[in-house]
Amino acid sequence: MIASIHVSAYHRILLKLSGEVLAGEARFGIQPERVLSLANELAEVAASGVQLGLVVGGGNFFRGVSAAAQNMDRVAADHMGMLATVINGLALQDSLEKKGVATRVMTAIQMNQVAEPYIRRRAIRHLEKGRIVIFVAGTSNPYFSTDTAATLRALEIDAAVMAKATRVDGVFDKDPLQHHDARLYREIGYQEVLARALRVMDASAVAMCRDNRLPIVVFNLTVPGNIMRVASGEQVGTLIHS
Repeated sequence: MIASIHVSAYHRILLKLSGEVLAGEARFGIQPERVLSLANELAEVAASGVQLGLVVGGGNFFRGVSAAAQNMDRVAADHMGMLATVINGLALQDSLEKKGVATRVMTAIQMNQVAEPYIRRRAIRHLEKGRIVIFVAGTSNPYFSTDTAATLRALEIDAAVMAKATRVDGVFDKDPLQHHDARLYREIGYQEVLARALRVMDASAVAMCRDNRLPIVVFNLTVPGNIMRVASGEQVGTLIHS
């Protein structure tokens, strides 16, 4: 495990990753160098004493078959997306364990030969023992996004914050990839995010965080060291709170 001199501000964090971050520039599949780089950062955070849960999406695989899925039953398509998250979770586990980090993959869809079934108390016990827990297969229910799954798991494990990793620096008043004059919010309330329909995460996930007073940090994952900065309580990206 990587040694660290950082002092964490948060005892337990739920980190939401999109599947695309594992694909790197390829935007499809898994790029080993990108996964290894991410594993290095996660290992450093774990070494600082932060208890770390991860929820990873499946867009790096499912986006490639989304055209075919358009004519599919929604439930079948959603189940395909859940299975894509399992592939990503196993890839992350492999890279983390090569760094010497104890890791568990817990799945909402039972597949005992591949991963542990998700059991809340067992997940918390893994975290208390210093293991990184990777939650896959969403909630096992169709019509729920990985944003909602991440919020649910964050609340269930009593995380201090949910950190949403993106490709931009935080929450803007409009899409910064399309508008050069987009304004970055350093802090914003849940209600304003919902009222202005800011595309941070699913509205149902934001509303769940609001109702349970779970703060959200939206930050740029492409900046090296940002995960540790978030864990250390530095002002990185945008803080969404009451």
